[in-house]
Amino acid sequence: MPDDASAKTPSAKTHRQTHGRTHGTTDRLLVLAAVCLAGLGMPLSFTGPAIALPAIGRSLGSDPLLLSWAVNAFILAFGGSVMAAGALADQYGRKRVFAIGIGLFAGLSVLLALSPNLWWLDVARAAQGVAAALTMSAGAASLAQEFEGPARTRAYSLLGTTFGLGLAFGPLLCAWLVEAFGWRAVFLSTAALGSLVFVVGVPRMRETRDPGAQGLDLPGSLSFTAALVLLTFGIIEAPRPDSGFAPPLLATAAIAMLALFVWVEWRAPRPMLDLSLFRNPRFLGAQALPLATALCYVVLLIFLPLRLVGVEGRGEVASGLLMVPLSAPMLAVPFLGALLTRWFSPGLLSAVGLGIASVGLLWLRAVAAPGAAWSALAWPLLLIGAGAGLPWGLMDDLAVSVVPKERAGMATGFFTTTRVAGEAIAMAAVGAVLTALIEGRLAQVPHDQAVAAASNLATGDMAHAARAAPAMAHEALLHGYAVAFGSLLGGLAVLTGALALLSFVLLRRPRRVTSASLARESCPAA
Repeated sequence: MPDDASAKTPSAKTHRQTHGRTHGTTDRLLVLAAVCLAGLGMPLSFTGPAIALPAIGRSLGSDPLLLSWAVNAFILAFGGSVMAAGALADQYGRKRVFAIGIGLFAGLSVLLALSPNLWWLDVARAAQGVAAALTMSAGAASLAQEFEGPARTRAYSLLGTTFGLGLAFGPLLCAWLVEAFGWRAVFLSTAALGSLVFVVGVPRMRETRDPGAQGLDLPGSLSFTAALVLLTFGIIEAPRPDSGFAPPLLATAAIAMLALFVWVEWRAPRPMLDLSLFRNPRFLGAQALPLATALCYVVLLIFLPLRLVGVEGRGEVASGLLMVPLSAPMLAVPFLGALLTRWFSPGLLSAVGLGIASVGLLWLRAVAAPGAAWSALAWPLLLIGAGAGLPWGLMDDLAVSVVPKERAGMATGFFTTTRVAGEAIAMAAVGAVLTALIEGRLAQVPHDQAVAAASNLATGDMAHAARAAPAMAHEALLHGYAVAFGSLLGGLAVLTGALALLSFVLLRRPRRVTSASLARESCPAA
């Protein structure tokens, strides 16, 4: 079985040998198809529960905290384990880890469809997040071994476009499944997709690994995951009136775990994360991009359906149709961005895209009145999706290009960790901020009623919010929510614009080789 070093020979660039047969162009394209098909299932797992959350609440209970974890558990588990998954893929083989991940993903989707209560659902969602991390880390690292140069950029852009396909039509598909067959059908659909990848795609993959891998950095993995879990849980707990000193204590513990992670990685002979990368401005700029797309785009994928279905009372399919203008640009814009790199730098394209998305958020804030027509909402949503799509297809290659190919698992693992951890923290923070903003608009009712109503509205449960604050009319609750949501959109626009500027400044600086391990192989400038 060849290791990654074989891919450096001139003959391997044309014919990559594995198990005595030539791994040529057709095989590489089939590997790309398998990874992209797996990537198609990730947004379904991400956006599906957001569309189905009101129906899940009606079926399994309406506890706001447990309902929020139906989304956060998947994102948090994904973000907390994806870096370790990349290290495992480097050591034990990308094909093996990919097969294990997609198999577990399909099996856990079936268990989710059988959930008898919210606790079962939340735990299974966390486990599904770990399985998704194994799948996508190993799959993305496999692409780095199969493709080089411009072909690799196009491969990652196609992966981003396929992911966008799931984002574009996933909400509509899930909405139709919920209305036609119930919320459990959402999870059964991801089980079917995962099974297809396992049966058809996995046999076409070849095994590759990092010949210098020295095993999983367990202390580093555990300390990083603990830091992420503690921080996210502290943010989620912050708006609760009975949380007391829990949020600051959780934040302090998260900082301590992060410090422990840095200390462990600094002393490790071959760390899960090469900390010298943080001296590379371009690497830092690449990490700023997923946080920006989380704020301007991913947040809307979750909170906009909650508003449309749970608060405004629109039907699932009608709400799914409203999500199409936001997500449809992901079908083409990431690939278009890759083509534009022939004339413009990825840093410039990414900054311009984020600036466009920031303008779209301000436009949406101006027109998003309760009950607004599809035609009024579609154009700003389309602008946001198009703007976010430009960096979407460029981010992965920007992150991988600063490390040797043998450590692609580490690079993709950390980048995906940044991406998903940023999304998890953004979700928790936006939920907490929205709850606080809504509570501020309900000052005319007793404080305990305002807190309960705000918590329910933030998770898209107007019915329980009305029962929590019976003195307030439905129109007053809806107006308070709409004003708070508008303030949230304004804040997201400002943050997105600031990150656009920051990423542009960092990505236009010359690339620096930051350690001996990175100097062993020349990396192309992004």
